[in-house]
Amino acid sequence: MRVRLKTQKGELVDAVFQYEALIDNVWTPIVRYDCAHGFFHKDVLYPKGEKEKTKMTFDSLKSAAQYASQDLKDR
Repeated sequence: MRVRLKTQKGELVDAVFQYEALIDNVWTPIVRYDCAHGFFHKDVLYPKGEKEKTKMTFDSLKSAAQYASQDLKDR
């Protein structure tokens, strides 16, 4: 799992959680949660380059980050 968190004045302002798998000796993203495009969402990335995007709604970015981290750990 690759994680990038950005804070400003102690508050979380951006987050990326990405699950990667080693396929043919190349680390390949499989599932990613992030705030790109101005909203928190989950991308499922397929081998042929296709993406399945799901918008997710949380009361705060902190709770979204906690969910994303736990979801990737659980799966």
